[in-house]
Amino acid sequence: MEKSKVLIVGGTGYLGKRLVKASLANGNKTYILRRPEIGVDIEKVEMLISFKMQGAHLVTASFNDHRSLVDAVKLVDVVICAISGVHIRSHHILLQLKLVDAIKEAGNIKRFLPSESGTDPARMENSMEPGRVTFDDKMVVRKAIEETHIPYTYISANCFAGYFLGGLYQIGHILPSTDSVVLLGNGNQKAICVDEDDIATYTIKSIDDPRTLNKTLYIRPPKNILSQREVVHIWEKLIGKELKKSTLSKEEFLAPMKELEYAEQVGMCHYYHVCYEGCLVNFEIGEEGEEASKLYPEVNYTTAQDYMKRYV
Repeated sequence: MEKSKVLIVGGTGYLGKRLVKASLANGNKTYILRRPEIGVDIEKVEMLISFKMQGAHLVTASFNDHRSLVDAVKLVDVVICAISGVHIRSHHILLQLKLVDAIKEAGNIKRFLPSESGTDPARMENSMEPGRVTFDDKMVVRKAIEETHIPYTYISANCFAGYFLGGLYQIGHILPSTDSVVLLGNGNQKAICVDEDDIATYTIKSIDDPRTLNKTLYIRPPKNILSQREVVHIWEKLIGKELKKSTLSKEEFLAPMKELEYAEQVGMCHYYHVCYEGCLVNFEIGEEGEEASKLYPEVNYTTAQDYMKRYV
């Protein structure tokens, strides 16, 4: 079967650059949307040029220019959007409505993968303010996709390992301490961490798979379904030292939230649902979804233990 031609929107971002590499490695003809607004951001320009030298095609288009988006979409079979939905960086989820309009007009797209990747927004209707804005906006995009009858795959990749494993599940930390750790609640609530390169690999594998058409792909590597205490234990074994532990109740965790900047409040809400409520693991995958490591057992995913060796 001939592999789909892929357009990646947000190809210089944290996950986007990995999607480009995975698409090229998989042998897909890969297009990267280059926005004219890039200006003098030399790092992004150099990354785009480097991808071009590896075989990717750059296509100039802008969210401010509907015709350019339609023309870009017409070049490919699959559109993957990886624009940021994280408030500490930038939150542009609703911009994708312009992409939905372009895909609808182009009429040739076999699959659209909107920017999601984290917690499944369909399961977060009871999430707290202001963190729920992320999930609400993603559901607005989903509604537009489904009402327009665009074929889709949604990716629920749970927690990016760099943020969660690197910080031992502590918000605001991305490097593990060799001295102490604050346990959130009792530290026994399970979460799921996935290597960002593995997220990209599973995502690209899904785009031509009929089993993932109009479904959610949940990325749940079995060895990476771990509580904070389990992650801390892995780290302690790697460094040969026990960390000093303290605990933070949910009331203590939430108490300072109103004093924080809006973006930080959003992030805290997400951590709360993951680390205090276990929102990533408190459900079974139903007929609406598939689990990536079961569909693609040939992927030798990075375990949490192997991922954390980089910090020693």
